[in-house]
Parts: sequence; C-alpha cells; structure tokens
Amino acid sequence: MRKYLLGSLCLLAALAVSAQHAPDAYHYVVRKNISCKNGVVVSAHALASEVGRNILQQGGNAVDAAIAVQFALAVVYPGAGNIGGGGFMVVHLASGRNLTIDYRETAPAAATRNMYLDSAGNPRMDLSQNGHLSAGVPGSVAGMMTALHYARFPLATLIQPAIDLAQKGFRLSAAEAAALNETKDEFIKLNTVTPVFVKPGGWKEGDTLVQRDLAKTLRLIRDHGAAGFYSGETARLLVAEMQRGHGIITAEDLAHYRAPVRAPLSFDYEGYRIVTMPLPSSGGIILEQCLGMCQVGHLHGMKFETPAAVQLMVEAERRSFADRAQYMGDPDFVKVPVGTLVSRSYLQERMADYVAGKAGNSRDIQAGVIREREETTHFDVLDRAGNAVSVTTTLNGSFGSRTVVAGAGFLLNNEMDDFSVKPGVPNMYGAVGAEANAISPGKRMLSSMTPTIVLRNNRPFMVVGTPGGTTIPTSVLQSVVDVLDFHMTPAEAVNRPKFHHQWLPDVVYVEKGFDEGVRRQLESMGYRVKERDAIGRTEVVLRDSSGNITAVADHRGDDSAAGY
Repeated sequence: MRKYLLGSLCLLAALAVSAQHAPDAYHYVVRKNISCKNGVVVSAHALASEVGRNILQQGGNAVDAAIAVQFALAVVYPGAGNIGGGGFMVVHLASGRNLTIDYRETAPAAATRNMYLDSAGNPRMDLSQNGHLSAGVPGSVAGMMTALHYARFPLATLIQPAIDLAQKGFRLSAAEAAALNETKDEFIKLNTVTPVFVKPGGWKEGDTLVQRDLAKTLRLIRDHGAAGFYSGETARLLVAEMQRGHGIITAEDLAHYRAPVRAPLSFDYEGYRIVTMPLPSSGGIILEQCLGMCQVGHLHGMKFETPAAVQLMVEAERRSFADRAQYMGDPDFVKVPVGTLVSRSYLQERMADYVAGKAGNSRDIQAGVIREREETTHFDVLDRAGNAVSVTTTLNGSFGSRTVVAGAGFLLNNEMDDFSVKPGVPNMYGAVGAEANAISPGKRMLSSMTPTIVLRNNRPFMVVGTPGGTTIPTSVLQSVVDVLDFHMTPAEAVNRPKFHHQWLPDVVYVEKGFDEGVRRQLESMGYRVKERDAIGRTEVVLRDSSGNITAVADHRGDDSAAGY
C-alpha cells in the first residue's frame, strides 16, 4: 500500500508540474527565427516546440525535452510524428559523452525476402507501401524508454503534455487540414475501422482535432512504460488490427523489440567534430563520404552555389549514393566495410575520375571497389548546460501506412518499403538497393536519416537535421558546408534553395528559386537538371562563442522554434 501511495503521489506531482506550463493548444504562434541564451527547441510544430521549451524551463535537460517533443509530435503532427514508427537520436552530453539511440523499426519474424513479389517475380510496391503488410515493428516508444536513462524527469512529466493535447484537442493549421483531407480516401480504404482523421465534409483551418484513443494509449505508456505499448492492451489491439488487415506483426515481435545505444559516427571536418548517426542509417556515412570528397576537391576555397561548388557536391553525392546501394544495410545482419568507405585513400580514389566542368554519369560511375513519399520529421534541442539532442523520426511516407490501430489511435509506419523489395527496384524515394538491404526477420531497414551535432572544442556549435527521404543527407551536407565553409547565417543555410543528386535517377534536382545562371551552366556541362517541390524541412540550432543561441525553423512548413 505504501509503495502504491508513493507512486500515486509522484504521478500527481509530475502532472502538476506539467500542467503549470501546458501550451495553449488554440492560440499558438509559429516562430521561424529566435535568439536566446538558455535553451531552445525547434521542430515541425509550434506546440511540440513549446512543450519541449517548457520542459527545459522547468529544469529538464535536452533529453527530457526531446522525449516530450517526440510524444507531442505524435499528437500534433500525425503525418510523421509518431509512436507507431521509429527513428534515430544523436546525443551530446555536457559531460563530453556522445551516443546514439537506434529505434529504427524491424522486420516482423514472419517477413520473408520475397514477400512483396508476385508469382512472376514482379514487385508489388502497393503492398510494401500501403496498409497493414507495409508496417515494421514500431520502435519509437522503446527509443524513448532508452533515452529516459539520460533524462532528469519521470516519464509522467514528459508525456503528460501529449496526453492533454490528444485528450482535449488542438487547433489545426491550414496545411494540416489540407493534408488530412488529401489523405481521406486512403484512410477509408486502408483501415478496418474509420479513423478519427476522417471528417465528414472535410477539415478546415481552425478545426479542433481530438484523439481520445491515442490519449488512452499514451496514458498506458505513462503508467507502465514500454510495457504499456509492447504488451497488455495496446499490444492486443495492434495484433488484432494486424489480423483484421492481414498484417504479420505478432505479440512476440512486439515483446522482443529493443532500442539499442550505439556509438556515433564521429569525424573531423575543417576544425570541427561531426557527430552523426551510424548504420542502419546510411545518412552518417554519406555525410562523411561527401564531406571527405569535398575536401579532396577543395570545396573550402569555393563560394556558395557557384557552378564549381555545386558540381563538386553533386559528384560527391553521386558516388556516395552508388556505394549506399551496393554496400549498406543493417550491420547486425551484413558486414559493411565502413572503415574503407570513409577512408581518405578510398575517397581520393572515388574522385580520381572527377573532371571539373564536365558532368559525370551514373552509367559509368558505379559503386567503388572494396578491397576487403518524404514524410519524416526532425527536431533539435540544446539546453543551458551544453547537452544537445538531434532527432529524426518517421512513419516513412506521409501518414505512414495510413493504417490506424483501431482502439489505440496511432498510425503505423510503412517502413518495410525501405528494404530492397527486389534488387535494383527503387523504393518510394527512388533509392535502389542490393543484397545488403534485403528483407530478413528482425532486420532493420536501411535509412537515410542524418541527425547531426557539430562540436567545436567538444561543445555543441551546431545541431542540424531534416526530413526528406533520400534528400536528407544531401540537405544536411549543404547546411553544414553553408555554415562551416561558406560562413552563411543559420537562416541562410536553412532557407536558401537546395539541390540534390542520388546516383539514380541521374538527375540534379533543384528547388524553385535556384539560381538560373548556375542551372544553365550545369546543363552546359552535361547535367540533366529538373525543378522539384521543396527539399526537406531543415532545422538548425547554432551557439556562438559568446553563448548566444540562434534557432531557425524551415520556412517550407509550419516548423517553429521556442526558447528562453
């Protein structure tokens, strides 16, 4: 009885602390660029950023705030924020320790190598991208439980703002209302029970979205931790949903899921230390390869988005994505020659056929020889003590599989499409893969997410990341070199037009507003250049040598910063 009373008192105290600083769910303001001294959060939604900022103000550290933001985004940004998906967290602790948490989804035990091929061996991408069969075993809740070891506050304090937002509702922006309306038919088609995201007559800006089933699930997590999601009532509802919709996730899959702590990928660049995500994310390796090849080509002496600088970066991107397709996969299942892929000698060899002023092509430039729907979300947190967190989390496509677990209120991912459904066949982001990323039970699918922290003198200088599928590592690359090499402001690094190349298709994609003169010069070199929709939604936090913090939220969405 005494233990029960103590637990109840702790819970009540945590709820009281949280309630003191609950954000106003109906009158929030989007802030794109802020300066502050103590701590900051920048994320895809103003309410989530405010939740994280409030946790920092209460005395929580950057990890506390990150956990609170992850759960809040699952409510206010359902297109990518999640508890039914996964992601990666990169952490720099004020003590000097760097670590990462891998909460990427895994293939269910019943998954098979050819599960998305028909009898003739043709890929069924509809099955890998839509509905119940496209879902991997979710990792986000386990990831937050692993992160809790580095936090100061109890879980009840960190998750309560998300519970309140789900239970009481929040005001939809115009973009959120439009996204829900655009996905209405798929929500109806791909669910066994019509979810709360479908509204007769459609959603409009200013409507209130209430998610009581999700609030119930979040309360179970609050009260029971990981067991509140991976076993008990929530697990029962998820498995029942799988059975109704012919999915393959089982109670055993859920019970066996773990989110390990991994050593980060760390390397030096132009006097800074880059700390980023290792495999099963390809993003960190691509970033290190591209920065290394840019050093080989002397990018540091060039100017922002000149033809020479863009060409050098494009050719580095081409070569790194060719290597991604051939060699990269879950290191628990395949041997990946990481040391060779990022070595100076290998990168020099990769650039040996680079010719300034002449386009390479992806027919001739293959993987190096080793001798031995874009809907993700990113957020950054920096606290006054010098703890920094960079998180990229996803359902994969917009609203993931578009399948909601009936009675539990959360969306499931469609991450199985990130495996190589068939060697050489591109996924929804155009990425191709080979044997290293083939489907296997328990395996984590390859990712492009690139949450990154840049250190100067072993203290956080820059926290950066973005959503965007295969454009993630190239956008992070551009943000890093824009600041470190081209000495641009964070706002310029975030908001200036971006470009992207990923080996296949052999196209340089550019955003609207990209310099027309540079585009024409690239085309004269032999490049095929194509304008596309917005590339990513980059979030950047920068702390200068005087301790002043600047946070920039991307203009490409409803992203917002909050600090104090």
